[in-house]
Amino acid sequence: MHVMKTFSGIAITVLLIVAACLTNAQTSTDLEIKRAYKNLIDAENGHDLAAVKGMVWDSPLALFVAKAPVGWHGYWGIDDVMQYLHDMYQQPFRIDPVYEEEKVVFITPDVAEAYAPVRITVAYGGQNPVPKPFIMVLVWIKTPKGWKMTTDIPIPIPPDPAAAARGKASH
Repeated sequence: MHVMKTFSGIAITVLLIVAACLTNAQTSTDLEIKRAYKNLIDAENGHDLAAVKGMVWDSPLALFVAKAPVGWHGYWGIDDVMQYLHDMYQQPFRIDPVYEEEKVVFITPDVAEAYAPVRITVAYGGQNPVPKPFIMVLVWIKTPKGWKMTTDIPIPIPPDPAAAARGKASH
């Protein structure tokens, strides 16, 4: 009887460990999206328009939201997106993601959303080229040619008012 209790305890422990590993494990499809995202960032940081174009969904529904010379603007369709990127790459531009915090959520088996905190340095449209924090949200679609980015929305993170208040109080 004691042997059965010990065996049962070990079996339950092993099952709990396996369940925890499966819950935290990344699937090969998660890794495909993360690899595609890293390749996109590398191409953007290298100002490689041809490589970026190969990773963007070739559709009039592709969307890139970005700071424009006046306000923010949605650039629709691969041609509009590529023209915006061409113009932006004429100035300093860099994205530095926190890859360890990137998350991938599958909406369907062929549509995924990726979320990653980033710092974007850009001088386009008269901006001061200082790294600024954003949350980048991208939507990916699986095509016969692999995963393609359909939507890129960088969300600016405003300064923390509590941190600013602490900074003023210490002076």
